Amino acid sequence: MVGRAAELQQLEDALRDAGSGRPSLAFVAGDSGVGKTRLVNELLRRAGAAGAEVLSGDAVELGEGEVPYAALMSALRPLARDGHPSLDALHPRDRAELARLLPGLAGAAPADDGAETPAQGRLFEAVLALLDRLGAEAPVVLALEDLHWADPSTRAFVAFLARSLCTERVLAVLTYRVDELHRRHPLRPLLAEIERDPAVHRVMLEPLSRAELAAALEDILGEVPAGDLLERLYARSEGNPLFMEELLAAGVDGRGALPITLRDALMVRIEQLSEPAQELLRVLAVGQQVDHTTLADVSGMDRAALVGALREAVASHLVVAGADDRYAFRHALLREVVADDLLPGERTELHRAFAEALERRAAAGSAGAQLAAGIAHHYAATGDQRAALGASVRAAAAAESVHAFGEAAALFERALQLWDRVPDAADVAGMDQVSLLLRAGDAFIAAGDRSRPMPLLRSALAMVDEETEPRRAAALLERYAMAQYRAGKPRDAIETAEHALALVKDGEPTFERATIYAWFAKIRMLQGRYREASAAAREAIAAAEPTANHAALSSALNGMGTALAAQGAVEEGVAALNRAIEIAREQDRPRELESAQTNLADALHLAGRDREALAVAREALAESPGRGGHRAWLDIAVSELLLELGDWDGAERALPDDTRRFAGSELVNVELRRAELHLGRGDHEAAAVHLARLADPVAASAEPQWHGAYGALLAELRRRQGDLDGARAAVDDALDRIEFCTEDASRLARVSAAGVTVEADRAQRGRDLGDDDEVARALSDIEAFVMRVEAAAEVSGLPVEAAWLSTARADAARAAGEAAAGLWADSAEAWARVERPYRVAIARWREAEAHVAADDRAAAAQAAGEATAIARRLGAGWLAGEAEGLIARARLRLDGNGDAAAPAEAPAEAEDPFGLTPRERQVLALVARGATNRQIGAQLFMAEKTASVHVSRILAKLDVRSRTQAAAVAHRLGLAE
Repeated sequence: MVGRAAELQQLEDALRDAGSGRPSLAFVAGDSGVGKTRLVNELLRRAGAAGAEVLSGDAVELGEGEVPYAALMSALRPLARDGHPSLDALHPRDRAELARLLPGLAGAAPADDGAETPAQGRLFEAVLALLDRLGAEAPVVLALEDLHWADPSTRAFVAFLARSLCTERVLAVLTYRVDELHRRHPLRPLLAEIERDPAVHRVMLEPLSRAELAAALEDILGEVPAGDLLERLYARSEGNPLFMEELLAAGVDGRGALPITLRDALMVRIEQLSEPAQELLRVLAVGQQVDHTTLADVSGMDRAALVGALREAVASHLVVAGADDRYAFRHALLREVVADDLLPGERTELHRAFAEALERRAAAGSAGAQLAAGIAHHYAATGDQRAALGASVRAAAAAESVHAFGEAAALFERALQLWDRVPDAADVAGMDQVSLLLRAGDAFIAAGDRSRPMPLLRSALAMVDEETEPRRAAALLERYAMAQYRAGKPRDAIETAEHALALVKDGEPTFERATIYAWFAKIRMLQGRYREASAAAREAIAAAEPTANHAALSSALNGMGTALAAQGAVEEGVAALNRAIEIAREQDRPRELESAQTNLADALHLAGRDREALAVAREALAESPGRGGHRAWLDIAVSELLLELGDWDGAERALPDDTRRFAGSELVNVELRRAELHLGRGDHEAAAVHLARLADPVAASAEPQWHGAYGALLAELRRRQGDLDGARAAVDDALDRIEFCTEDASRLARVSAAGVTVEADRAQRGRDLGDDDEVARALSDIEAFVMRVEAAAEVSGLPVEAAWLSTARADAARAAGEAAAGLWADSAEAWARVERPYRVAIARWREAEAHVAADDRAAAAQAAGEATAIARRLGAGWLAGEAEGLIARARLRLDGNGDAAAPAEAPAEAEDPFGLTPRERQVLALVARGATNRQIGAQLFMAEKTASVHVSRILAKLDVRSRTQAAAVAHRLGLAE
């Protein structure tokens, strides 16, 4: 490995980390022939020798009709062929998913093609489960080469690995050509996203230096290169190892002119072969990776001639036999040279021969997505449009069966492009053009494409008469609405869905009617339109039951149950959610099951029944591994419930590992939980980092559940930082996004209560500074916020909203300067009834403040002691600091357990609880009026330095950090009078 010691060491270090439970991805990049495969092969050799499990596969260059998962299938196929015990140890559902990639997998039944999404995610989870199982025995190296040719599904798998690898003992090594990545190459955005991650390694291979090339030459020749050979090779190859080797092979003795280009050098090597061997290379150049049987069928050679040609090509280091028993060129550049040298007619004949040979294999029972994609590719290359149309549709359907939706979408589009050129297109395709457009749109939706589905579905809608085919039009509109919603156009999606509902409103119960109403119910539930969601769900249920549309029935019950519980009909909602769980379990629909269980836990949580909610979530988690499901959402739900119940350490442990990469709603959910935990503990910098990550995804969402939590947390962070205007902006923005007419009482109550807290701080600040106008504005705004909380509490009738209302009323009294201790005590009791200890502690702290203002020090000590004890137990650093600061400033007496102690009898002359001398009281009064040290000295006839000493002592006695805080304490406690 001349010149690659550092790069190899970097990869070996990454493998060592993976063996210790720190998985990662390593991208090996460089120009063609620079030695990427050589480096990776050396890593695999060393890893295998050290006992690691080595899996390796290559992508295939087939253009639009890429073979789905080509590199991944090539890597995993030897495991299935050899009957690896890790496959037997997998859960049956994971084995069934893997059977899509590996059709011959023993003992695996085809997985249920449920309608729940994302189906591709289930397959990826199964592969990850296999890698994890393999890693339990030894570290795993998964090498996927030539990623620049990778199909969309392989790229999606790489993205999945990047965000999902957590503690698995896996190193994924991925190679790609830098010189292949044009500006619009589909690999570019994936690399831009993944390679920013500090846990991802990027190994860039540069050409060899002159000294390194000399060492490589000496290793090949067995002696120091003679004459000017080194200079000539270095000048021609520019340090590219492959070019150097081929130039050397073409003119090792130095006689005659060396070939000018790499292509010329490679052709010299090829032309030295016998004609049968050259013919074999031509066949292989078109087939790319071909097994022995297909080579024999396409080439037409007898057994002896074929074996002789193969042996000659292998001995000449032009062809290699892979671990999956397929032949391929040693380097892609060799294949390109031979393919470019084919005559047009010769190339067409070979493509047709391959298409027909693969069709014969398919007819004999060897059908699969890879085989179907090969047939479609070869027929497309022949120019036989009729055959290409039928093959493309069949290949697209096969790609869908393995959840390779990107490839399916491309193949369906190819079929659409061929449609007008084939007279009997509908007969060939087995469907009409509207159905083909719908299949293409569905494939793009499933592949996560946000823009392409809409024009396809619009074209389909234009071909359907709503008057004569209302059901078909409604079904298309439902898919169009889904595409709009996923493209970030929720209002347009709702209008489209309402149009679809109008077409089936008065019709008979149909499968399509159930699907449309169920989808509409789910979306309206997520948007907080609970009455509309409930009504649509009932329509869906009425249509789903007689038509056996189990997916729509489960989804409708799920949405209805959540909506009913949010409106206060908790028991009815819980019953609906439990029925949705039963149906999803009976129909073996893991995603729908997890969704219903998560929503049941959330409904109980919003109703203030956190212990029950936690039991539901934990039961779902216990069931999750048995069905091969994805645990992240349930983990986050458990964390949220533990946080509310006061087990903050448990909440942190329950969260998914922070090395996991999330996207979409999962990203928002996990970042909100992390931000809330950091905010509670007082780590404001960490909370700010997590909230900053949420700004864009929350802004793009139409769901109140995200806007409410994000707005409330951001407002509290800014309030603590002293940015009251920024805090108020966070509240206003959240309320604008939630919309006042929403029926999501829970989020409205929380955000509006946060607005009351912010404005109460503003009113106190205005009172401290003597700004009557600011006080009046704050009190006016508070009135509007309190009315919103009152409305939310009245709508839901649930104890959590009642607790928010008690908090809002107590904060409003604080803002008005009124006696608020009793109101804060009521707030603490309201939160205690729903077992939210952090909220109880905040209320007790505020109660203590109010008691100090009323000069009831014994009651203040009791409340402050309770607040401090809870805050310390939770690990609520910020709140503990605030409560302890109040205790210190007010000289409250607590015993060793934090309970109020009997107050000591104070000397008669001591009129304040802080031990301020009369002179310090005078200085404090001037500080409260905004006087500088010089002004204090002039008015009290003391030196400026003496005034500064007095101010420092006052700050220490009041346990505050600034003159502004000292002035605020003086105003609130009457010390400045």
